[in-house]
Amino acid sequence: MISYSDVILFILSKANQKVYGTFKTRLLPYGLTPMQALVLHALYEEENLSAGELGRRLALDSATLSGVLDRMTEGGWIIKNQKEDRRVLNISLADKSRRCREKFLRETEELNQEMLSIFSTEERLLLVRMLKDLRKP
Repeated sequence: MISYSDVILFILSKANQKVYGTFKTRLLPYGLTPMQALVLHALYEEENLSAGELGRRLALDSATLSGVLDRMTEGGWIIKNQKEDRRVLNISLADKSRRCREKFLRETEELNQEMLSIFSTEERLLLVRMLKDLRKP
């Protein structure tokens, strides 16, 4: 019989707690949650995304994304732009996000590297590939 500590659900859950908690602590100075940080990353890569496209890229349902975007708007991180088609909402970066872009990206990259530092380059690539494979339907 397999031990609970070898069940993939347990392993991924505990790894997620560690990574999420570390990111959450490091994001405190920004007043951002890890999910809000991912939204910023997506918008830094490509700005003026529709809310629907942003949700697809981050694999978030519309209800979850709506709450995240509302809090980010209230915090001055993003701007919601209504298109002519009132059903389409485009999201762009606010000045606050633009001002801290380089520092924010550098710090999150350093944190990402720190979290993966126990692995060799080959192991990192393999880990990322395997985790992405697990996400596939």
